[in-house]
Amino acid sequence: MTKLQVLTLLLALSAALNLGCASGIIAIYSGAGTASAILVGGGTVGGAMTLFLAGVGVYRR
Repeated sequence: MTKLQVLTLLLALSAALNLGCASGIIAIYSGAGTASAILVGGGTVGGAMTLFLAGVGVYRR
């Protein structure tokens, strides 16, 4: 992997983690339990990374 690819992946991971934390905090404030908030945050991180990796896969074809 080139330096640009590594930095792009780190940027996508950072954005996904920020989205996950934000959605987990919103879930807690909306009345969900801690376990549910963690699952919501994890799902958001997984979804964001899936979209990023799918975009990379389509671009590289």
